Amino acid sequence: MMDLQVTANIRESTRVLAISGGVGGAKLALGLSHLLGPEQLTIVANTADDFEHLGLHISPDLDTLMYTLAGLDNPVQGWGLDGESWTVMDALEALGGETWFRLGDRDLATHLYRSAQLRAGRRLSEVTRDLCSTMLVEHPIVPMTDDVVATMIETGGSLISFQDYFVKQSCAPSVQSISFVGAERAQPHPLWFNQLFDSELDAIIVCPSNPFVSVDPILSLPGVRDAIRETSARVIAVSPIIGGQAVKGPAALMLKQLGHDVSAWGVGEYYREWVDTLVIDQLDATLSARIEDLGLKVEVLPTMMNTLEERVCLAAAVLEMVKRP
Repeated sequence: MMDLQVTANIRESTRVLAISGGVGGAKLALGLSHLLGPEQLTIVANTADDFEHLGLHISPDLDTLMYTLAGLDNPVQGWGLDGESWTVMDALEALGGETWFRLGDRDLATHLYRSAQLRAGRRLSEVTRDLCSTMLVEHPIVPMTDDVVATMIETGGSLISFQDYFVKQSCAPSVQSISFVGAERAQPHPLWFNQLFDSELDAIIVCPSNPFVSVDPILSLPGVRDAIRETSARVIAVSPIIGGQAVKGPAALMLKQLGHDVSAWGVGEYYREWVDTLVIDQLDATLSARIEDLGLKVEVLPTMMNTLEERVCLAAAVLEMVKRP
């Protein structure tokens, strides 16, 4: 673990905005939450994965972040709730209903509550705040926007929704391009967006999430990419690619199909215009010089986060470099 005095200094002085998708991002977000107070850490979540299913509003990345920070997540799956049961899905399957997107019995309560509140005219950020409060999550988890943005995958000359591609078809279709419908009209939520212009913000930390479908939707909102380029805060990204493979999800597959190098270098090349420092795993240490040639600083750290201690240690190491010249 990190030196206690250094950790104390981090607690007292550092303000961070974390950009996160689902499973991988939530691991580092959890580590950061153990070192920073709620007033020091804001987590902005991708919501372009949100969709309507069985008449319910599903927010996969928001839920993964909430469940993870609440200590309620399923540690094996990385998504959903621990100790879940599947009675409703089993009954729905017996009726011939759609069960390709599995919703556990307890998880359904979250979606039922959210959907009812949204139908009553409340904003997604308001409902998320209520859910976090109920789950005793103190650190702000903020949707990237209260407006509707949908990730669409172009494959074989047609457009399909991200969840159709990712879950229903198990990433089988070849990805030709990715678009974010509604992004040009959506407004980034001010609770996190305004921090980009705050001189007291120390760092933007891009958690190890898919660059194309977790990070890009947030950057696609009006003004966000330019604001990050111009911010005075350090911008540090943790590569989701380790040893040429994604820890979870289709990031490696998308890098290949969209014409990028399937490596930590490929992530650095994709991020180079707006990121200052790329954190890569020890397995990729030999790529350091090539990544530095892109104009990025490089930090080599153990980035696999299988345990809580590993998540906190990585978070501490990333925070330590925030104050470094």
